[in-house]
Amino acid sequence: MELHDTVNAGATTQATDQRPHLVSVKGLKAGYGRKEVVFDIDLHVREGEIVSIVGHNGAGKTTTLKTIYGMLPVLGGTITYRGEDTTKSFATHNNARGMSLIPSERFVFGDLTVKDNLLLGSLHEKSAQARDERWKRVHELFPILAERSAQKAGTMSGGQQRMVSLGLALMSGPKLLMLDEPSLGLAPAVVIEIFGAIRKLADETGLSVLILEQNIGQALRIADRFYVMRSGRIILEETNAQMRARKEYWDLF
Repeated sequence: MELHDTVNAGATTQATDQRPHLVSVKGLKAGYGRKEVVFDIDLHVREGEIVSIVGHNGAGKTTTLKTIYGMLPVLGGTITYRGEDTTKSFATHNNARGMSLIPSERFVFGDLTVKDNLLLGSLHEKSAQARDERWKRVHELFPILAERSAQKAGTMSGGQQRMVSLGLALMSGPKLLMLDEPSLGLAPAVVIEIFGAIRKLADETGLSVLILEQNIGQALRIADRFYVMRSGRIILEETNAQMRARKEYWDLF
């Protein structure tokens, strides 16, 4: 798929976008134990919006994501998700409310088949109709998962495993999908296919997406807005169009 076939990122400007915020973070401080590594973060993701946090390793991106998801405690500030204060909520609660996080490593159950990985994603869904609809959607997005249904996920290529991880997450019916470095180690053509599927989901189902990336070029394919992190702080917020207009990015990091 070509870039212009898969992406309509940045079409709506911040000034005209009236979609409500699905998640809003104010003055977030986070870290490990008493050591703060994220300082006074303000960010939001609207319903149906794809937002990318970009920055080098060690900038605090993953810490921010894990804290929003509830894997790390909030040391300061607030998190609001779907109108609820989730500042002190654990990951299990947030997951049940529609958050889903795909880490950069160990993102599939390698000893289980592709089918069983996907079934795990819908383990807590009581509606058979919802499960069937999600199953169909995942296989439409990634037909290879239907072809390799009986294959153990751990024996697949890196790109195929990333598709399994996305399928697993989508089977839970998330409202907010969070991905940590989804392009890491993958061939550009595979990244285009995966990012195209994510953009399609946001446009067609209203899925909100928060992506962490070092590769700005790949993130530009789908993100509506960008936050740039450096040394644990947000130093810049720009639309896709504003980021594309930049001739260089090195000064941001």
